[in-house]
Amino acid sequence: MYNKLPDHKTISRFTRTDVRCFVIITIAIALFIMMRFPAYNQVLSWNIHVDQFGYLVDAHKVAVISDPAEGFNSSGSFTPARIYEVRRKSDDETMFTGSIAAWGHGNVHTQSGDRVWWFDFSDFETPGTYYVYDPDNKRRSACFEIGAEVYNTVLRHAQRTFYYQRCGVPKKEAFAGWRWKDETACHVHDKQDLNCLPVWDKNNQNLSIDLSGGWHDAGDYNKYVNFTRSVMHELLSAYRNNPEVFFDNNNIPESGNGIPDIIDEIVWELDWLKKMQMDDGTVLMKVSVDAHQSGSPPSSDKASRYYAPAAASAARVLSGIFAHAFIVLREFDELKDYAEDLLERALLSWEWLEENPGISAYNNSGFQSANPEMDEYNQLAAEAGSSVYLFAATGEKRFRDHFNNFYQSFNFYRWGYWYPFEAGHQDAALFYTSLPNATDSVVTHIRDNCIRSIRDHSENLGAVRSRTDAYRAFLKDNDYVWGSNSVKARKGMMFYNMIIYKLDPENHDLYLQTARDYLHYLHGVNPLGMVYLTNMNMYGAERSANEMYHLWFGDNTIWDNAMHSPRGPAPGFLTGGPNKHFQPAAQYSGPRLSPPLDQPPQKAYRDWNTSWPENSWEITEPAIYYQSAYIRLLANFAGTDPVVHTRDAEYPRRLNIYPNPARDRLYVELTGTETSCRINLVDINGRIILKEIKYREADRIITIDTSSVMPGIYILQVISGPENHSIRIIIGN
Repeated sequence: MYNKLPDHKTISRFTRTDVRCFVIITIAIALFIMMRFPAYNQVLSWNIHVDQFGYLVDAHKVAVISDPAEGFNSSGSFTPARIYEVRRKSDDETMFTGSIAAWGHGNVHTQSGDRVWWFDFSDFETPGTYYVYDPDNKRRSACFEIGAEVYNTVLRHAQRTFYYQRCGVPKKEAFAGWRWKDETACHVHDKQDLNCLPVWDKNNQNLSIDLSGGWHDAGDYNKYVNFTRSVMHELLSAYRNNPEVFFDNNNIPESGNGIPDIIDEIVWELDWLKKMQMDDGTVLMKVSVDAHQSGSPPSSDKASRYYAPAAASAARVLSGIFAHAFIVLREFDELKDYAEDLLERALLSWEWLEENPGISAYNNSGFQSANPEMDEYNQLAAEAGSSVYLFAATGEKRFRDHFNNFYQSFNFYRWGYWYPFEAGHQDAALFYTSLPNATDSVVTHIRDNCIRSIRDHSENLGAVRSRTDAYRAFLKDNDYVWGSNSVKARKGMMFYNMIIYKLDPENHDLYLQTARDYLHYLHGVNPLGMVYLTNMNMYGAERSANEMYHLWFGDNTIWDNAMHSPRGPAPGFLTGGPNKHFQPAAQYSGPRLSPPLDQPPQKAYRDWNTSWPENSWEITEPAIYYQSAYIRLLANFAGTDPVVHTRDAEYPRRLNIYPNPARDRLYVELTGTETSCRINLVDINGRIILKEIKYREADRIITIDTSSVMPGIYILQVISGPENHSIRIIIGN
């Protein structure tokens, strides 16, 4: 029996009532947002570029204002006010005013296609959350923080990407979050990593090897030894230079074990690299599918995977990684024996190289994935770098002599030109200059060569002094290549190395400012106004990368897009960046891909992840070696907030809380001896939002539903017997 349809008058009355209610509710919601978040009354403009995470209190702070003249956004002209303001987010109060200055006498900046102005508000140092405001156009920038810990959250998520790249384990909801969980282990099926077979004899079970573990290399699931060289040295150096900013609460399975989580991740990869080393010291090159097979999520990929033969280049790389890891890991009592084993392995591969000194020429036979082989120069340069770490680890003269005999053959030394594409070789040479018993004359030569190049070359500090780049992070046009964001990070690190190694102290402040500017570029001070990290909108960014080329988070999956897909990609991955050399495959016949085609170099970017023949991987694919470059630069500016980062606080080491910031769910794990506790969630005014959340030891992990909690800062009160501990929690949008 069908229901009778209402007559015309009933429909009209219903429609009017419905519309009236809708309007009232909409107005009420708008008023609530306007009262609670006054900054959002202002119209956001992507012509005002700031670091969307923020600025350290004493940092040089410059907003870049753009009027696009060329490129995909050139139709949107913008004439800025002469006087700009810094306004407080909470109440729109003007806190600082200043005039803007035209870049380049008002000429168009050819690398971006923009006319540009700079608004310097460095003198404003009051901690808080703000935005830059154009009073004539009534437009605001993205909001940002000023404070001592503005980069802590982003550093945490940048590290967590390595957990999502782990191979051979499930990504449990408690650690990955419900959006990015993959509850079944990947690549543990037949003819995969647990019983990996050689690509030259695919059915010979007698040659099966367990090569499970490690990290997936990039947007694919393959694993390469040589490609880990920069990753491992950069992560080890990041910790070695800044141990105080790495904590034990990134919410990975090892969190709470008393060892910083960055070290736990390094050990995860080292365990795989150990499997790739054979008993005689030779090292297998890679583990890979033989074509381009894949699946999403990773656990669905059941394609056979094979290992490549050993090659001398991999032995050269591995000996240096193991020696460097020994230097760092021996400082942890729990890892001393592990570190000693690494040193023995480093020496084993080195001794094999001494007995077999030839240059390898691996031809990638049987695979369609990348060939990780290195040319002769880079093999010998990598070997010289490994000798530095072995010298630091052992103090043996033979390793010092090896480096001394080679260092003048480094390209950067011969050319007097230090540049980001030789960052790994340069890092090893600078580390040598810090070692006791290094040869004095060699130390002097390297330091002087470095100072002359960084201080005087027109592409280094010369470009800073001449204000060559309107966006304050210069690369020459041809350096906007596949992976240019990692080039930016390594270029910034070149300037910061001048501080670490106390080179050219007269220009200390300028090196510091410049290194920060390269970081600001990655955080939004670029022509797109984009944070080049994925899905960071709930962690401080107002425009971050929505898509990346990644087999897990790929096109048309539930992880496709941060704004429009049910889950979006995992947060914190650094995408490849603008690439002026991008071309789709010859078979592509669709509309012209502009952008990234037909753009100034800094606008040669597209926020998309479509596979062949569009080849988006040349623009948006992440990689572990991009991520390590970014983390190394970022770590120099992170803070040591004892409330959020609790490595040294006694009670929080017994309490794991994650994720923080949270969104719909918050997990609490008590790891101490308490048998029970009570938990309250309290707002900053002391009002209890969620009361008497009970915890029993048998539960191990309690899940708190925060989906109904408004975004903001809260206090989690943990009451156990007579003790009452308070932990700051952020609930995101």
